[in-house]
Amino acid sequence: MKLIDNWRCAWRFASVRAMSAALAIQATWLSLPDDLCERIPLRITASVTGFLLIAGLLGRLIQQKGPDGAPLS
Repeated sequence: MKLIDNWRCAWRFASVRAMSAALAIQATWLSLPDDLCERIPLRITASVTGFLLIAGLLGRLIQQKGPDGAPLS
């Protein structure tokens, strides 16, 4: 396994941001008290997480540009 050349800029990628948001949602869901989890439908959490994961996949396929207009990777 080899890292991409500009791995230090990975936080700028839309795919990394979307996957991080999906991870944050799931971690928050797991840390919520049970009585609060019962009030929020599981399908909402699953749908939002699924949308973010799909957005992350699409973000990885689309050419992204940095602030200077150069491709990130």
